[in-house]
Amino acid sequence: MTGISALPPAKLAAHEAAVARLRDAYAAVPAGVPVRLAKPTSNLFRFRDSANPGKAAKPGQPAEGEAVRQLDVSAFGQVIHVDPASRTAVVGGMTTYETLCDATLPHNLMPLVVPQLKTITLGGAVTGLGIESTSLRSGMPHESVTELQILTGDGRVVTASEGNEHSDLFFGFPNSYGTLGYSLALTIELEPVKPYVYLRHFAFNDPGGCMDAIGQIAETKSYQGHRADFVDGTAFGTKELYLTVGAFSDKAPWVSDYTGQQIYYQSLRRSREDFLTIRDYIWRWDTDWFWCSRPFGVQNRMIRRLWPRKYRRSDVYRKLVAFDRKHGLTDVLNDRRERPRREAVIQDVEIPVSRGGDFLEFFAENVGMSPVWLCPLRLRGDRTWPLYPLRPGEVYVNFGFWGTVSLPPGRADGYHNRMLEEEVSALGGHKSLYSTSFYTEDEFRGRYNGAAYDKLKAEYDGEGRLLGLYDKCVRGR
Repeated sequence: MTGISALPPAKLAAHEAAVARLRDAYAAVPAGVPVRLAKPTSNLFRFRDSANPGKAAKPGQPAEGEAVRQLDVSAFGQVIHVDPASRTAVVGGMTTYETLCDATLPHNLMPLVVPQLKTITLGGAVTGLGIESTSLRSGMPHESVTELQILTGDGRVVTASEGNEHSDLFFGFPNSYGTLGYSLALTIELEPVKPYVYLRHFAFNDPGGCMDAIGQIAETKSYQGHRADFVDGTAFGTKELYLTVGAFSDKAPWVSDYTGQQIYYQSLRRSREDFLTIRDYIWRWDTDWFWCSRPFGVQNRMIRRLWPRKYRRSDVYRKLVAFDRKHGLTDVLNDRRERPRREAVIQDVEIPVSRGGDFLEFFAENVGMSPVWLCPLRLRGDRTWPLYPLRPGEVYVNFGFWGTVSLPPGRADGYHNRMLEEEVSALGGHKSLYSTSFYTEDEFRGRYNGAAYDKLKAEYDGEGRLLGLYDKCVRGR
């Protein structure tokens, strides 16, 4: 199988019928009416109301008084076909990675990069970028896509690939966040897996030593004799950092379970090696949303025993956060207790490994949140992706930090986030756009190749039926 057109006839016919229905539904939306996808979950964190930065906005909702039309994309939430022989799959754009892995693992295959959370969709990871512990050897999710079928803003359904007439859209789709169109089907590469992953946790007492180790792993594909099929890390502070290096394994002398009472990130401080099944390794962070389940009490032993296992997952916690932000519950409690307002600092940034230690020192001094996730990455080849211009061959480290910090007296919402945006740029890095941003329009265009985006927007959404990238990612419309 080489793509959508090579699907088995019955599967191709069913998919084409779903595409036709969606295209007709989109064409029926009157000009000027905002369009949203009817999705049951979201991994975006754009809560800020740009007109009133101190006030929580309703996630995914239009401005007051603005009509909106939701498109039913449920037909595109499934794996259409897996071909073990060619190690490829054709997947609906709204398919979650949980569903995708459930379909590929029985064939002893997995996507080359599986983002950390179960409800991230394949289309979302491509148009919004994704990353995980295979990213040092396999890049980002969009780099293992060979073909994209897209409903464009102007209502066409096009198939984009590296060498066809829509190659500009193929390369420009990553980091466009649904402002050029919506992915309906993607053809992706898969890689073989083994039943287990053997983990070794290496401790460091300074950021520079940790960054040097990442550089060594990038060069040799191993660390202290341990093969680096997977690499990520956790910083509990500038004096306590861990790199976790994982290798596929046919056997395991024991297998740990972090879906029950044990918590994965806490094990890094206790153990120097571990074994997980491949499935449990893929979702090791989802059970506790990394460490972000703490505010809900789920890491308290008594509460954890009572909290049903099926609700220990990232999408449940995300809904609780959205409910809190919608109703301003935390702000009300802080006001009543006369506590300072807190700013949500929820970001992922990519910094060149040579400056990674500088970033961690800056972050510890000016933000002070911990832990921080570390995930090395390098583009797979020499291709560039214009809307998120990482340099081919260069090793970066993704730093992920998700929580709230107290605002200093007299400072408004955005104080820490804006400071971080400036530091990331000063260090030659980039910031993902899934969360709130505070760039001016000129800054944004300079950092995310506004000229290239304008050309794509004119070609595939000339009448502006979909939001522009700045409106969506910074103004939060």
